[in-house]
Amino acid sequence: MSVDQPPLRKAPGRPFILGLTGSIGMGKSAVAAMFRGLGVPVFDADAAVHQLQGPGGACLAPIERAFPGTTGPTGVDRQKLGAAVFGDQAALKRLEAIVHPEVAELRRTFLADNAAAPLIVFDIPLLYEKSGQHGLDAVVVVSAPPEMQHERVLARANMTEQKFEQILKLQVPDADKRARADHVIDTGVSLAETRHAVQRLVHAITATQI
Repeated sequence: MSVDQPPLRKAPGRPFILGLTGSIGMGKSAVAAMFRGLGVPVFDADAAVHQLQGPGGACLAPIERAFPGTTGPTGVDRQKLGAAVFGDQAALKRLEAIVHPEVAELRRTFLADNAAAPLIVFDIPLLYEKSGQHGLDAVVVVSAPPEMQHERVLARANMTEQKFEQILKLQVPDADKRARADHVIDTGVSLAETRHAVQRLVHAITATQI
């Protein structure tokens, strides 16, 4: 759906909840920052996980019990934990059973803290992969041409072609995400054009909430 079209659903009595997602290297973090720059509260699921797995985090002790040797004084050792679950679906499900309920609790607190806002964004990297659409009023997918995605991802530290291909296999294809989304933000254009698209979407949604 074009960002110029009105949202599909309204959210009476609470903020309009917009899910933000996109495959690796598509520019989702940059778009999330644009929403914040417009004064829209954004709940960052990845940041919540980092908080929960950091020093004193609620997930630290249960993760150490489930995956001994993967935590330390600074929190979870992401490389060790990643090695413990990568490619092992049973291990990944054990980790998710620890982390997901805690993230959901932080999200509920965020929603309560921003109950007066006309619009809030839930930044959920694996929204479609983990069926995270529940409770959302609409979903916006961030997308870019595959060659641009490839260039961005391979520029990351410690990234390889093999690792990139493995990550892509675990993610819903970009074309499917775009087909299922209510809105699509293109990051294969200039930053100014992307920012303007975000501004139009925010205006379209908040105009219906007044």
